[in-house]
Amino acid sequence: MSSHKLIKNAFKLSALSLGLYGFTAKAAIDCSNLEVWQQGQTHVGGDQVQAQGSAYEAKWWTQTNPVETSGVDQEWRLLGACDSVVSENQAPQISSLTPVEGSLFTRGDSVVINAVATDDLGLTSTAVAHSVSVSDDVEPVNQAPVASIEFSSLPSQVTVGDSVVFALSGTDSDGQVTALSLTENSTEVHQASAASSSYTWQAPALGQFSFTLTVTDNEGATGTQSKVVNVVEATEPGSDCKPQGLYQTPGVNTPYCSVYDENGREKMGADHPRRVIGYFTSWRNGANGQPSYLVNDIPWDKITHINYAFAHVDGNNKVSIGDPNAVGNPATNMTWPGVTGAEMDPSFSYTGHFNLLNKFKKQHPDVKTLISVGGWAETGGYFGEDGTRVNSGGFYTMTTNADGSVNQAGIDAFAKSAVEFIETYGFDGVDIDYEYPSSMNDSGHPDDFPISNARRAGLNASYRVLMQKLREELDIAGEKAGKHYLLTIASPSSGYLLRGMETFQSVKYLDYVNIMSYDLHGAWNSHVGHNAALFDTGLDSELAQWGVYTTAEFEGIGYLNTDWAVRYFRGAVSAGRINIGIPYYTRGFKDVSGGTNGLWGQAALPDQSKCAKGTGVGEKNQCGNGALGIDNLWHDKNDVGEEMPAGSNPLWHAKNLENGINPSYLEIYGLTPETDADDVLTGTYTRFYDDVAVAPWLWNAEKKVFLSIEDEQSMATKVDYVINNGLGGIMFWELAGDYDYDSAKGEYFMGSSLTTLAYDKFNQSGVAYNTHQGNVDFTIPSEAVDVSFTVKDFPIGDDNYPISPTFAFTNNSGIDLSGAKISFDVPVSTSAIFKSNWNAQEKLGMAVEANGSNAAGDNIGGFENEFHRFSITLVNEWGGIEKSFNTGETVEAQVMYYMPITGPSNFTIEKNGKTYAFKYEYPMLPDGTAGSGDTGGDTGGDTGGEGSCNGVDVASIPVYPNWPQTDWAGNPSHAVGGDLMNHNNVIYEAKWWTSTEPGTSADWTVSCTL
Repeated sequence: MSSHKLIKNAFKLSALSLGLYGFTAKAAIDCSNLEVWQQGQTHVGGDQVQAQGSAYEAKWWTQTNPVETSGVDQEWRLLGACDSVVSENQAPQISSLTPVEGSLFTRGDSVVINAVATDDLGLTSTAVAHSVSVSDDVEPVNQAPVASIEFSSLPSQVTVGDSVVFALSGTDSDGQVTALSLTENSTEVHQASAASSSYTWQAPALGQFSFTLTVTDNEGATGTQSKVVNVVEATEPGSDCKPQGLYQTPGVNTPYCSVYDENGREKMGADHPRRVIGYFTSWRNGANGQPSYLVNDIPWDKITHINYAFAHVDGNNKVSIGDPNAVGNPATNMTWPGVTGAEMDPSFSYTGHFNLLNKFKKQHPDVKTLISVGGWAETGGYFGEDGTRVNSGGFYTMTTNADGSVNQAGIDAFAKSAVEFIETYGFDGVDIDYEYPSSMNDSGHPDDFPISNARRAGLNASYRVLMQKLREELDIAGEKAGKHYLLTIASPSSGYLLRGMETFQSVKYLDYVNIMSYDLHGAWNSHVGHNAALFDTGLDSELAQWGVYTTAEFEGIGYLNTDWAVRYFRGAVSAGRINIGIPYYTRGFKDVSGGTNGLWGQAALPDQSKCAKGTGVGEKNQCGNGALGIDNLWHDKNDVGEEMPAGSNPLWHAKNLENGINPSYLEIYGLTPETDADDVLTGTYTRFYDDVAVAPWLWNAEKKVFLSIEDEQSMATKVDYVINNGLGGIMFWELAGDYDYDSAKGEYFMGSSLTTLAYDKFNQSGVAYNTHQGNVDFTIPSEAVDVSFTVKDFPIGDDNYPISPTFAFTNNSGIDLSGAKISFDVPVSTSAIFKSNWNAQEKLGMAVEANGSNAAGDNIGGFENEFHRFSITLVNEWGGIEKSFNTGETVEAQVMYYMPITGPSNFTIEKNGKTYAFKYEYPMLPDGTAGSGDTGGDTGGDTGGEGSCNGVDVASIPVYPNWPQTDWAGNPSHAVGGDLMNHNNVIYEAKWWTSTEPGTSADWTVSCTL
């Protein structure tokens, strides 16, 4: 029912009317004074508009449609439905009663007005009562007029020289508007003696321009409205639809709009607001007699992307699947006669999986396919024609020479071959599964250690060159092809591995990141825990063993969980460019002792001399006792063909174990229950669930077997997490691990239950993912300066604790920024501790401007925020001397923090009372101009005051407004006898060595009061 005035009767009293207004919905918003949102308008934080019957408020600068971008961490905030739109009848409410409470009238009487509103369907409101007083000689009060600025012409992006037409008007409820006056940045530019007018303005320069319309009525009362127009630099050719933060190859007109919409969101079909990415493996092709999982088995209508696993780096540094013409090559030379749906498409020159992928893409054009290169077993080598592994060096030697330098020739060859490969076989992009370009020793496949460990110092640098070269080659090819090719990665999620990957500088080249947020616990060590916890619980035995929870510098942050990895990547990319990984397989242990139903117990291999290669190294690193036999259906084999115990099973097999079903397929997978007791279904597999970690597991008390699983409950919660945090979607390994129940056989087998669950929840939510990069609460300055930033000189591997790189800033602007304060956001993946590195020759002021840590002091159950804000003040705290940072100069700051980060982002620099953004982050802002006055007062050495104090220039005396400071070792700052300090505008002199606050002890004397 539409809202309307319920009572229009007037009570005559001293020639004044009393009005009652009823509204049907409690949450309704009065939209009468809100402009209607129009395509192409620019709005800033606080602007309110109406669109499609609802009111919205802008959170920051935006030109997006509020109806589509009002979700969590998006550009608009939904205020509520306009009072003219109500979905169903509700009892009316008296939300406005005039005259207001306490109004004064004549005649010397007192009047009480009670009102009950009744709507046209008979529902009544609660009563509203006001008291008014009546006395003599009160004149009616003139109501102020209302001003309105509308844009009858506004380009979608206002650039220098563009014309903007303003429609100006005023209304007056008890009179008439007699004059209009429009100011631009407080200077009048237009006036009219009428109730409406128009004004055409031409954008003169880059920057923010504030316009205020003042309307005057016939009694001299005024009303105002203000609007801001942002004049930005013209968009680079080809950057339409480009996701925020994605690197654009110089000089290339990349057709981003072939993949992304005008807001930079990937186009995946009307029913796919988020990504559902499945890995499809080449080896489940039926050639070994086991059941196949073919392209026609993929639930094409439920997914958005298929990653084909795997191609590899061959001996010539090119992308390869082996000989494409070799008999039985599953990618390009295999057929499946008699399998319905697996018939080849004759229009392609090859058969195999690649033929079927392209055949089904014709039927499902919104689904994209990517070739995944590498993987655990093929990062440093590949499998030859006879099935044995060739330790060729793979990614390690292709990217990095033996001396640690970049192998540019190898990278160039690989990048060109990647383009040729996807264009030959119809893929939409390349997915790099390089495990791992980390400087941490012994990370990755143990067979690669002789090659990878020798190159650790150069892996990060060559990785960045690889990803940039791939991005550029794909963009160049995409321009010619008229489509944008995707570049993605499968990334590690462990804080240990990521500590060796610097600040993941290569992420800017990626369309999105697939986090491998699984394999967080397994039989490579003895700690029995979750394969893929969503949140930390504070109980992880591995983290506890290494003192993570008790080391003060970590501030209780547990890093073996999905949420930690998401926060880590939020420092560098928007939430929509992050997909979390979900395992469609299990990890498990046997002979577990301790723990709660096995969880956080121990399962060390009894004979530690028999540990698998690369495990059991070090006194505290016992290798684990992996589950085997019927609890290890999807097992790998070692070099001599023996089963590798790991508790690895597809989820459909885990479902059968959980339900006590002795399945029909054991012999097909090589199990012999007639002769091997380990292959016999024994005991009961009881399901347990960790509500905090969001992780189920199976516990067989008779066998002491622990299997970490995923199921509908954990999947649903993880999908909700993706929606609630604005993430891009999910990725899972692998499609063949999902399940359905086969009622004919009475058992679970390959299916699509979990994938369908994700599809349904994403589709039903109707919420688009977040495209805003960085901290949504960051206030963008009005000007920018050209200051470049690099992070470098990371110590290698285990020497990088605490993490202690060099932050380098170069002043390319024309402003002297000596002594300025540089602030920036870092993700909460690290603790809120930021210091000068103790090796530094000088100690610049470093501080935590905003602490984003959880109030509880840990991340149990997830992080409450996304960012800290740190700062570096360019003043040497050991003497209070400004660090020179004039035009052309570079300042280097050796910093120290304790857990890995990406970024930093949202840089600002403060000097002489002005705050500037960095031009490379906010190119749309105008160039900054120098400020006129020094604000002073920053921690760690700004100077303040005027004149002298006992002959000493006050301007040379350090200002320390906050106490205590800390020195290079983290100890409280100190002064020695004779040191002067300006504290709260009082100059103190130290009598002797002291670390007390000036003015609070006998260690100080007062020299002067300012």
